Amino acid sequence: MEDRITPTLYLEMTDQDAGAYAAERVPEVLGGSSATRATWWSNCLPGRDDLPRTLPEFTLLGVYEADAAFVAPPTTPGIRGVQFRHYPRPGQGTISTAPTLGLELVLISPRTPDEAQALRDWADFVHIRDIAAASPPHFTMITPYENVTGGSPRFMHFYELDTEDAEAAFREMTPATVARVGAYGTHPVRQWRGHEALVIDYVSTFRRLGFRDR
Repeated sequence: MEDRITPTLYLEMTDQDAGAYAAERVPEVLGGSSATRATWWSNCLPGRDDLPRTLPEFTLLGVYEADAAFVAPPTTPGIRGVQFRHYPRPGQGTISTAPTLGLELVLISPRTPDEAQALRDWADFVHIRDIAAASPPHFTMITPYENVTGGSPRFMHFYELDTEDAEAAFREMTPATVARVGAYGTHPVRQWRGHEALVIDYVSTFRRLGFRDR
C-alpha cells in the first residue's frame, strides 16, 4: 500500500485464528476475485474503551487490494466483509522508505445521509489535513475510502504506519497534532477533534502479521 493508492480495499473482520485464516480464507479470496494482494493484521488493543463504536469488536483484520472491478466473494461464518472504493480525493501525508507494518483503521458515518458531504469535507480539509501537516512519527499516508454500498460505515480513513508498534504511534498522534493546531492553526482544536455530523463506527490499531500476492 505504501507506494500507491489502491482503487478498492476489501476488509474482512473476524475473531478467527490468524494461521487458519491465512491458510484457508486468504487463498479463497485471492483465487476467486480480482484482488492482487492480501495482508492480515492483529488488533493491537481489542476492547478499547477510549473511543465510541457501533461495530462489534474483532481481533483479526484481512485487507485485500484490488481494482475497481472487484466483487467481494461470499463471506463464511464468523467473517464480516466491507468493500470500500477510493474516495476521489488524494491521500495525504508523506511516503516512507519503510514498508507499512502498522495501521490505524478509522470507520465513520454521517449522522444523517444529508450530512455526508459536510462530514467528508471536514475530514479531508480539517481533521486529516492537520494530522498530515503535523507529521507525527511513523505516520505516512492517510487515504480516504467510501463504502461501495453507501451504507454504514460510510467512510474509511486508512492510516499507514511504518512501525509494528502502531498503538504507541497512535497515542502520540493526537498530542503532536493538537500542538500544531494550537500553534499555527486557523481553527480551534475542538473543530479538529470532531464534527457535529460525525458518528464514529470503529477505531483501532493493527500490526501486520503477513501478506500474500496473487
